[in-house]
Amino acid sequence: MGLMRQLDAGARAVFPAAFTVFLLVMAAVPVGVPGLVVAVAVPSVFFWTVFRPGAMPPPIVFALGLLQDLMGFTPLGSGGLILLLVHGVALRGRTWLARASFLWGWLAFCAVAAGAVLLGWLFQALLGWQRPPFVPGLTLLGIMAGGYPALAFVLSRMHMAMQRAEDALR
Repeated sequence: MGLMRQLDAGARAVFPAAFTVFLLVMAAVPVGVPGLVVAVAVPSVFFWTVFRPGAMPPPIVFALGLLQDLMGFTPLGSGGLILLLVHGVALRGRTWLARASFLWGWLAFCAVAAGAVLLGWLFQALLGWQRPPFVPGLTLLGIMAGGYPALAFVLSRMHMAMQRAEDALR
């Protein structure tokens, strides 16, 4: 393999994590939408774990969770744990999810997102020793579920472009 092919393969291997970092940084811009950082981290990790699991190993997912915690001013480690659980569920159902129709994949993501929001709510309750309100969590779930089709469309186009490049090299 030549140097250019190695660089190309390395760039394709790093792209999912790097693009997720880019999305997290863009979502951290104060636009008045609550929880936007979490709303792009969970779908991105879910999508890339299903379609390119080699590019989303657990240490990278945990690092993305820590970055999410730092940008969202949440307790350090909670986002990492939630993203690792999302990663694990997506990895376990990967064979079915990769072949399923978009609608079934979206419904599966909505179930995973609901679990992630519930777990985040439980973490808040345990760390604050009081019951937090439900509305912010439901809003976050709505943003994640409603934004997943658009994000999945963009990410799938990127995935197909990387797939075409890999097929051309064979």
